[in-house]
Amino acid sequence: MKIVKLTEQTKKDLLRDLLQRSPQSYGSYEAVVAEIVEAVRKDGDKAVFSYTEQFDHFSLSADNIKVTREEIEQAYGELPAELVAVYKKSAQNIRIFHEKQLRSSWFDSRPDGTILGQRMIPIERAGVYVPGGKAAYPSSVLMNVIPARVAGVDQIIMTTPCNREGKVNPGTLVAADIAGVDGIYKVGGAQAIAAMAFGTQSIPKVDKITGPGNIFVALAKKAVYGFVSIDSIAGPSEILVFADHTANPRYVAADLLSQAEHDELASAILITTSETLANQVSAEIDGFLERLSRREIIEKSLERYGYILLADIMEDAVAAANEIASEHLEILTENPFDTMTKIRNAGAVFLGEYSSEPLGDYYAGPNHILPTNGTARFFSPLNVDDFVKKSSVIAYSRDALFKAHKDIEAFAESEGLTAHANSIKVRFEEDGE
Repeated sequence: MKIVKLTEQTKKDLLRDLLQRSPQSYGSYEAVVAEIVEAVRKDGDKAVFSYTEQFDHFSLSADNIKVTREEIEQAYGELPAELVAVYKKSAQNIRIFHEKQLRSSWFDSRPDGTILGQRMIPIERAGVYVPGGKAAYPSSVLMNVIPARVAGVDQIIMTTPCNREGKVNPGTLVAADIAGVDGIYKVGGAQAIAAMAFGTQSIPKVDKITGPGNIFVALAKKAVYGFVSIDSIAGPSEILVFADHTANPRYVAADLLSQAEHDELASAILITTSETLANQVSAEIDGFLERLSRREIIEKSLERYGYILLADIMEDAVAAANEIASEHLEILTENPFDTMTKIRNAGAVFLGEYSSEPLGDYYAGPNHILPTNGTARFFSPLNVDDFVKKSSVIAYSRDALFKAHKDIEAFAESEGLTAHANSIKVRFEEDGE
């Protein structure tokens, strides 16, 4: 793993390289995705069935598109009971964490007859996309569905690709059942996103689509945004480890590799002020690679997007971490809680040597659907609020409006909107005001 001196230039080069991984950069695929989205919008099930035959090599129909209860029960039988128990423990942790995010509607009543408030209203129908290509991720099922369930969404549907035999990954099905999905459909890719966005004869239209996917899924979510809401356009996975001389190099190396194994575009970065630690981590990585199953993927990831950045002072390291705004940020310093106070931008922050990133992926409870590609500067992890919309409530008595009507009329007239002003003025015509 390459060790690079942290300077303004190396930081600039790194940020440029990382941004190249963004789905926004893959314009060559947009025309293909646009064609798929439009076909599904126009032809509904017919297009969905055709694309499933073409890409997933399964003959989909209205009779077999929806996963049956029998298929779900069969999936339970294919998984070890111990693993199902782990899924349930994880689901409970996720549920407890997200229940703490719930907010109530509120109303403020004043003596002058003014009532102002905000209603918190769950969306009616949410759609979750779950990948099923190179790998299946039951953990993402739990992370997407449970916040929606906690928020009070009326109906949650899920789309996920099937194999050539029409079978869905059993872990995905079991996780969906535990989380409380109302309907599961055997559709993947851009066609699944379009189906949920516009609705087809078999798949209902949703209000919001969440969940990760490949570049075609990401671009499809971008294409349908505005017709429905989406969580984000997620890029490849990334981790930044912020460590000082007290960090265990073996732990640091293992944590960096935990993200590099996702795919060739994943990013793994260490920022440290300790040259000794930098060299030790590099050596530990070489040792781990000898026995890890996804070595080829990891090596490609590290070659392109793996860095050990050696900073002169902690202030420079902090500044770099905030500019990178990583999806996952581990802090392995002498006082990680103190270091955390200096961090402004990160999707999820892991403090101390026993809080490694996979803890957040699978079990702790906070959501692992996180902003990527520097978007942690302005986006947040998936949460209950993503499935709730807010309506403002305004109620004035006649006396309250009377006190304010001249101010409102003056404001409206200053903008040239005389009909606005008149809407207020007519209510006090009899008063000669």
